[in-house]
Amino acid sequence: MEHRATIPMLRSFDEDKARGFYCGFLGFSVDFEHRFAPGMPLFMSVSRGTITFWITEHHGDATPGAHVAVKVTGLAAFHRALSASDYPNMRPGLDDHIGGGKVVAVTDPFGNRIDFIED
Repeated sequence: MEHRATIPMLRSFDEDKARGFYCGFLGFSVDFEHRFAPGMPLFMSVSRGTITFWITEHHGDATPGAHVAVKVTGLAAFHRALSASDYPNMRPGLDDHIGGGKVVAVTDPFGNRIDFIED
């Protein structure tokens, strides 16, 4: 067996808020969307570069309040882009990380926290 990717699955409760946060604010793109039928909960894959998250409205898929650490490069530029955004609900800092390096910590509208970390 060879590891290819780890994809965190994060709980969502509102499609518009999820798109606004992940696509509008963080700059991810939608890879695919799935519903079992019209009006059913959304399951969608979003990515930015090599980072992929599965965002799900299905109650059995994930629990709200997850905490994901993502190792990145180019964190200062990412932080500048977030700071220049007109997203009204989040103004993350560029802080020292407990393990060394820097971190930009964001929390989505559903209580899931994502730490973007650069060593």
